[in-house]
Amino acid sequence: MYLVTREACRSIDRLAVSEFAMASIVLMENAARHAADIALEMAEHIDEPRVVIACGPGNNGGDGLAMARHLSNARCEILCVLTHPAGEFRGDAAAQLEIVRRMKIECTNDLQQIAGQGADLVVDAVLGTGLDRQISGTALAAVMEINRARERGSRVLAVDVPTGLDCDRGVALGAAVRANVTVSFVGIKAGFAELSAQEFVGDVVVADIGAPRELVERFGTPIIRPTGNDADTHRPARPARRRGRA
Repeated sequence: MYLVTREACRSIDRLAVSEFAMASIVLMENAARHAADIALEMAEHIDEPRVVIACGPGNNGGDGLAMARHLSNARCEILCVLTHPAGEFRGDAAAQLEIVRRMKIECTNDLQQIAGQGADLVVDAVLGTGLDRQISGTALAAVMEINRARERGSRVLAVDVPTGLDCDRGVALGAAVRANVTVSFVGIKAGFAELSAQEFVGDVVVADIGAPRELVERFGTPIIRPTGNDADTHRPARPARRRGRA
């Protein structure tokens, strides 16, 4: 298992495409499948759970939109709440949004629907590792609504990093999502080890997105597991568990 910084994540994503000829949407698909498995695990005691997915216009939102497809296929009731107009979604995120639309999965720009649906599970796919300044605008509004949903009883799954949390320093950039579970792609984000991050990340699950191991080893920092008495006071993140699919 590896610790990864913001810059390491950027390098791994970029070189997976340029050096290893991987399509970026393949990495997104792998990430979404793992995250969807975790979402189903979180709601496994509920028949046809209601899931609200808050999606930003970038790659993190694209992960959420791809999750919507898998969760819909698994008979979840899905609502995608878009933080920006559909025309502002670009690249892989725009492709995922088009698939969601053609599948007739419901989408809205009404951020109040995040907390207003009484969802069993709310997925935070608003902003990812790139955030390095104070959160504002519709992203901030989405954070507040996600936290309000948790206060009302919804469980919250953060995709890669809770929106608003600096992934390197583990501090909230004005405000941050308080997740029950965070599914962290490639490795554990460096900031997750900080005490200040604990109230936001919840339980951390690490998911492999299929990036070449060579890149993860090149840019990540190996985690040395504690031994002896220290081992009793540290709970390592667990890897994602795959579900069988028909």
